[in-house]
Amino acid sequence: MSTRHKNSTALSTPLLRRCLAKAKAYRSEEDGVLVKPMIGTFLAMLAIGGIGVDLMRMERDRTNLQYTLDRAVLAAADLDQQLDEKAVVLDYLAKAGLEEYYSDPVVTPGFASKAVDATINTSFNAHMLNFAGGGDMPMYARSRAEESIDGVEISLVLDVSGSMRNNNRLTNLKIAAKEFVKTMVDNTTDGRMSMSIVPYATQVSVPQELLDQYTLNRLHDYSNCVNFDASDFNSTSLSTDDTLTQTMHFSPWYYSDKRTGYYSSYFTPVCVDASDTTRQIKPFQKDLTTLQGIIDNLWAGGNTSIDIGMKWGTALLDPSARPAIAALSSGTGSTIPSVFSARPSAYTSTDTVKVIVLMTDGQNTSQYFINNQFREGESDVWFHNGHKVYSTYNPGNGKYRWKGYSGWKDNPYRGGESSRLQYTDLYAKTSTKYLGYYIYGEWMSNGYNAWHHGSYSYHGNSEKNARTRNICQAAKDQGIIVYTIGFEAPSNGVAVLQDCASSDSHYFDVDGLEIADAFASIATSIRQLRLTQ
Repeated sequence: MSTRHKNSTALSTPLLRRCLAKAKAYRSEEDGVLVKPMIGTFLAMLAIGGIGVDLMRMERDRTNLQYTLDRAVLAAADLDQQLDEKAVVLDYLAKAGLEEYYSDPVVTPGFASKAVDATINTSFNAHMLNFAGGGDMPMYARSRAEESIDGVEISLVLDVSGSMRNNNRLTNLKIAAKEFVKTMVDNTTDGRMSMSIVPYATQVSVPQELLDQYTLNRLHDYSNCVNFDASDFNSTSLSTDDTLTQTMHFSPWYYSDKRTGYYSSYFTPVCVDASDTTRQIKPFQKDLTTLQGIIDNLWAGGNTSIDIGMKWGTALLDPSARPAIAALSSGTGSTIPSVFSARPSAYTSTDTVKVIVLMTDGQNTSQYFINNQFREGESDVWFHNGHKVYSTYNPGNGKYRWKGYSGWKDNPYRGGESSRLQYTDLYAKTSTKYLGYYIYGEWMSNGYNAWHHGSYSYHGNSEKNARTRNICQAAKDQGIIVYTIGFEAPSNGVAVLQDCASSDSHYFDVDGLEIADAFASIATSIRQLRLTQ
């Protein structure tokens, strides 16, 4: 048995020599020249692949973190949010399994606004990158949300027709509308929100100073309403240069006469008296007391003309009204705050939202207007003011008939003491029914038909529905947001309101006190919740 020297290797010398010889031979061979580069390339690919995997994992987590953070600050910035903003952000992150990244957001409350700014600056725990000699990667996310209302122009178009007296509708409307106004004023920066209130019934009464800014074919000063043509409802504009047709001041209802006092309290003209400011448009206001006072003073009476209410509500949002608004917001006696002198804003303005809130409890009904041949000039009716006696002239025999007297006369009652009435003055105090039945009907067999039914015409339900749909579509085409409220309305009115609204969700069908919920929902919807970064 042989023994091994203590310095000998595990391999015998001959074997070692043979291995070294093989290695030298392999090194000298050309087919082994790429081994080192291949090994280097493999290691580089492994490192790059590992980095890519880590980057994808990090981007996945960063995207999830950013999305969750966006939703968290949006919820925290909501002006209706009652919880602490920090608790809201933490709750959102915790439910997404990201609470480890939480840091306190910065909350900036303001008048009619609230901003929440959350920043997360952390590191992502890399795996494969560490293998390549790297370390953890930085991960950053920031989100800022603000709820506020920038520029807002609102037309509040309210039905004050006679049916609003039923079921406490007008009372409930006033409560809901006043709260809506308060919400909008309280949650907007002063001077950034303007509101126009447009009450409508058979007609829309326009304040004298506003109507004076337009080109009006004025025939009388009794009232201030406008008759529109069908084509006017195809456009939102109402140019101050276009000639408008004034509505005659007259009443087609009741047998009433204000000169003689015969049921004079029943004389209800299609357009309310110019002196009655309780039913007039109130354009571009911002003061809470003023706006709520207008709503408080509304009263119900007359037919329903949704189309005319919408036309004026839309016209006050159209830039064509700017010259009129500018004139009324400057100088002594201005009726509109000067801050609104450049309104209505252009439709292309990115910082102004235009909104119409249209409410009705009914459907379009007849809108009456005096026929052209009875609009101007002298009538064949005289009146003696002292004795309250009417006289009518009969062109057929060239004679006069005194009301209450038999036989024909050569002159009006007491001759020159009676005054010949202009058509505008005749209709302003004598209803068409009284004129046809009690004045002409005394001697003319067809007096009622000729002077009542024959003196006026009307636009009916189907025609006015078409006009309403046209003006609503014109408004929506310009980007105006249209909310509609059917307040215990019949199916015919509901169909028009649904077509008029910007979408199904912009229409509200309510009864009783539910109208307050509708206005509250609209107020919340108008408020712009914007992700600002």
